Amino acid sequence: MELTSNSFRNGGPIPQRFTCDGEDLSPSLRWNDVPPGTHSFAVLCDDPDAPSGTWHHWAIYDIPASYNSLPEGAGRPGGEGGPQQAINDFGRPGYGGPCPPHRHGPHRYHFRLLALSVEQLPLRKGSSCRDAEREARKHLISEAVLVGVYER
Repeated sequence: MELTSNSFRNGGPIPQRFTCDGEDLSPSLRWNDVPPGTHSFAVLCDDPDAPSGTWHHWAIYDIPASYNSLPEGAGRPGGEGGPQQAINDFGRPGYGGPCPPHRHGPHRYHFRLLALSVEQLPLRKGSSCRDAEREARKHLISEAVLVGVYER
């Protein structure tokens, strides 16, 4: 399985518009080579370089297996139905873009696509990104990673 983006290249800089210094939009994501038995996807984004330990920026889950992409801005909290979004470490649902401390150096942001063996994760509304990842890993078939870099 491979995860790519039209918004930035793997290992490259994340444009400002996808960060807290810009429009705070989630980047476009696309995937291919999905393994057999996939019933849904989850996408996670975290910063392992955060000073207090890994910072969870986004978890969107219950993405139907028929999807092969998420458009730019898919991380905005939305209405009912469709993919669900967890509460990030900023304390709000949806995507919270890269926002490392000033002069802390470059941070790596890991966007991870998880192919899952279930259609829905048994999570209650208001679950955290950590909760979503913990539950998704119980049903993991395959994982793909895309890394972007941002510094302030």
